[in-house]
Amino acid sequence: MVSAVAIAGLVVIVLVNSAVTALMTRFFRVRLNTRWGGLLYSLLLCPLALLILGVVLSVPIGSFIDLGTVTFLTLAVMLPLALGMTFDYVWMPSPDEVELPTST
Repeated sequence: MVSAVAIAGLVVIVLVNSAVTALMTRFFRVRLNTRWGGLLYSLLLCPLALLILGVVLSVPIGSFIDLGTVTFLTLAVMLPLALGMTFDYVWMPSPDEVELPTST
């Protein structure tokens, strides 16, 4: 049976990984001048960062070992990747639409 601590830890991992994905996607969209560059970098580099972050965050909670590899990858990598990228591409305005203040 899954404990409340394990469920809370899983929710924390999903939220932190989603925030990291949204920030990385925004960074790639702002920095790269190509149309597809931000998407490709997000799809290639975010899962690696999420996997490392998910493993590091799940170390204090030992019950995540019982999840299995496919379930862990789905809940700690794929779900936050989808949530974070959706947040950045759908909710946030495009980097071209944002007006920056002029420097003096």
